[in-house]
Amino acid sequence: MSPIVLDQPALDRSGFHPALRSFADECSAVFVRILAYVCGLAVLAAIVADLFAAVPIGPTIQAAAAPAWAPATKPHPAFAISQLDSSARTDAYEILRHPDGGRRDILRWGISAAEPVSFEVEIYRPGGEIDAFAAADTDLAFRMGLRSSGEAENAGVIDTKFGPVALLRFGGEKKAPACMAFVKAFDAPNLRISGWTCQGDSPAAQRIQIGCTLNRLTLLSAGNDPKVAELFARAELKRAGCPAAAAPNTDWVTGPQEPVLRGRI
Repeated sequence: MSPIVLDQPALDRSGFHPALRSFADECSAVFVRILAYVCGLAVLAAIVADLFAAVPIGPTIQAAAAPAWAPATKPHPAFAISQLDSSARTDAYEILRHPDGGRRDILRWGISAAEPVSFEVEIYRPGGEIDAFAAADTDLAFRMGLRSSGEAENAGVIDTKFGPVALLRFGGEKKAPACMAFVKAFDAPNLRISGWTCQGDSPAAQRIQIGCTLNRLTLLSAGNDPKVAELFARAELKRAGCPAAAAPNTDWVTGPQEPVLRGRI
């Protein structure tokens, strides 16, 4: 009896079974389609990203400029220099307000109307515009402008009715006397008194000028702030007069005539 021979599937020319060849072709086609799909998604993502970069989703928000100080629309002087400053003199006083609540009361003087300002006192009551006062030397040098040059030097401390007040010495320009600045800050109320003078022919004369001016600084209105009223009430109890020795070196602090006041409200 002859053996039974099963039919064997025909092989293609490469020697592979047709079913295997069909499976390989199918896998290759699927891979190509997947690759094409991924490439299409990448191109679409690039186009969408470009569109989003070119066209904003919402309205463009312009960066708002920082609020600036501006002169008070209805100024009411809150401070004065007794025997020196008349509250009726509107050119003696400037009030600046900040949108966040800060207020600066600035008193300025000059030797004469033709001369630049040579003495300034500022009472600064901050609102929400700052967390802390700026460095005294930087702030004062900026306010003094061209009248200051070089770095500030510690010029000691003077005693006033407000307590010890720190002094800073600024080098003067050529053929001009050096200037001296002062600063006194309080925590309660949150208030700072500062300023500068370029008058006086010596540091000693300038120290006397500053001391006399601060001792004569008085409160006209506390603006419903009882802590400010209390500060000045306590200070008045320690008020002292100007020494007679100041007369030869100070032309307006101790002089009988009113000084020439500069500025605006």
